[in-house]
Amino acid sequence: MADNHSLRVRLVTPDKIFIDGTADSVSLPSVTGYLEVLYAHAPLLAELGPGEVTMHGGDVGDQRLFVAQGFVEVLPDRVTILAEGAIPPSEINVAEARHELEHGQKLWNEAGDEARRYDDANRVIREAEERIASAERAGRSA
Repeated sequence: MADNHSLRVRLVTPDKIFIDGTADSVSLPSVTGYLEVLYAHAPLLAELGPGEVTMHGGDVGDQRLFVAQGFVEVLPDRVTILAEGAIPPSEINVAEARHELEHGQKLWNEAGDEARRYDDANRVIREAEERIASAERAGRSA
């Protein structure tokens, strides 16, 4: 259990433990929007969407990691993030993200009458836009 009203935070991908420490707060990109977690938060299980996981304070300091998708479990004293992948915003390949954005826009234009194809295109577009925004906040552009 975390001390001094800090949260125990773990961010895990299939191949790596990115974060295992304490933080005072964690901001998370759920599929319905960002949520902020503080000590004593009500229990919650949510699906993550593309965006930045931001941690403040504690022994992890101020950190940001871009995640595309996954799940988060919030308990009053801990946050466990299971992500498909995670990357520091400073390492995002902006040119690749812009290419993905163009690809998503092409998919959207070709979707026709199929709702599922629109959903798939919107998912690609949202992830690319969030990658670009995350990189730009980190001072990267291409």
